[in-house]
Amino acid sequence: MSALTDQTRALLRAALEVYGDSPQAAGWLRHHLERFDEPLRVAIAGKVKAGKSTLLNALVGERIAPTDAGECTRIVTWYADAPAPGVRMRMRNGGPERPLTLTRRDGALQIDLQGTPVENVDRLVVDWPSQHLRRTNLIDTPGIASLSADTSARAGEFLTPEDAPSPADAVVYLMRHLHAGDVRFLESFHDRGVARATPVNTIAVLSRADEIGVGRLDALTSARRIARRYRGDDKLRGLCQTVVAVAGLLAETARTMRQDEFVALGELAALPRADVEALLLSADRFGRTELDRPDSTTRIRLLERFGLFGVRLATTLIRQGVKDPTALADDLVRRSGLDELRRVLDTQFSERRDLLKSRSALLAVDLVLTREPRPAGARLRAEVERILAGAHEFVELRALSDLRAGKIVFPPEALADAERLLGGDGGSAVARLGLGDGAGPGELHGAATEALRRWRRRAESPLTGRASAEAARIVVRSCEGLLAAPARHHAHH
Repeated sequence: MSALTDQTRALLRAALEVYGDSPQAAGWLRHHLERFDEPLRVAIAGKVKAGKSTLLNALVGERIAPTDAGECTRIVTWYADAPAPGVRMRMRNGGPERPLTLTRRDGALQIDLQGTPVENVDRLVVDWPSQHLRRTNLIDTPGIASLSADTSARAGEFLTPEDAPSPADAVVYLMRHLHAGDVRFLESFHDRGVARATPVNTIAVLSRADEIGVGRLDALTSARRIARRYRGDDKLRGLCQTVVAVAGLLAETARTMRQDEFVALGELAALPRADVEALLLSADRFGRTELDRPDSTTRIRLLERFGLFGVRLATTLIRQGVKDPTALADDLVRRSGLDELRRVLDTQFSERRDLLKSRSALLAVDLVLTREPRPAGARLRAEVERILAGAHEFVELRALSDLRAGKIVFPPEALADAERLLGGDGGSAVARLGLGDGAGPGELHGAATEALRRWRRRAESPLTGRASAEAARIVVRSCEGLLAAPARHHAHH
């Protein structure tokens, strides 16, 4: 990866020399040079009530994003790792950042804007000591297509600025079902300009997966089935890397579960099974039925935190012998789909961090050259084109997009093989070759040699059409890369 990063950094420095006298252009370029050393920036986007803040809390493992519909949810909020908790407010008119006070209520964070009108705030930056935020800055964006035009305009502005690349490197787009509005938004999200529309930096999440099966125990199974069907949807395949089903509320609660909640769930699990099922017929019934323990206040709180599905699943697991809160929390997290989402974030985004950063930087240079044309710009533009055309990583991404959009035709088994070898399931050698994590160098070498032979044959076959042969040659190059750098691939991951 380092070759691409080195070339892009060199290009940014060359552009800085040309534009050193233009404060705006130089600031923009310097900003992108610094971005290489920062964590990956992942924005969480979606319609109002899609469950963005809840999912963010689940990823961080603490309730730091406000999940009520307060005024703070109308502002783009960045969450970054820091030695001590704090929050800063950045104004739209570019004035100095102002510190705000953070308080906790019922275990959740509260931010007081001190009377500042929401429309004057550019963003809030929440500093929070967190292992997860060390590798990734998470950005909570306002709901799209919300009732207040201002809010959705801000989310749109942040995610698809008219002519500037978005401040985010990648996006997790949350939806409850696939609506035309979601498809339109994802379409608008595709970069106009440099790396051309590529789904590389977007994954979609069915975020309230437990509601799909109306709280039944198999709700997540049906949600995963729907996610799989969406993954095969031609339109969506061209717009995002993959679709994952996650029960956001369950994931958030499992990661922040308290001892008293475990006790209350245990009391429910001890009741006759038929009684618990009768209670769980509706939220109203669960909260209101006469019962000494757990009392109705406790049950209403459990419902807010776990949802009907979570209560049903947790009591079933306790009944099946789960003995302590930690074991229950781990089990609930695993079943919520959060681990799968994490894995996808790692393979699709974290491993491609340098590629996504380079892509943002090339978009930035392209923008400067368009906005402030100069005689020396032609040389820089040629270099942008050269990097884009020459870097195998970009070539792979375009091929991957074309395969997913159905522009290149291969038999089904060859199609899956090509997507995997091009890095569709992750960039590491084991992921590309479809091997288990324990695969040794010999096994990797054998699998890569075999893949190379397979794809050379396809590339050279007179029966392969021109576009398919071209794509096959790109896969061949990826296989050669795996053979040339087994040590590097292992060291890198």
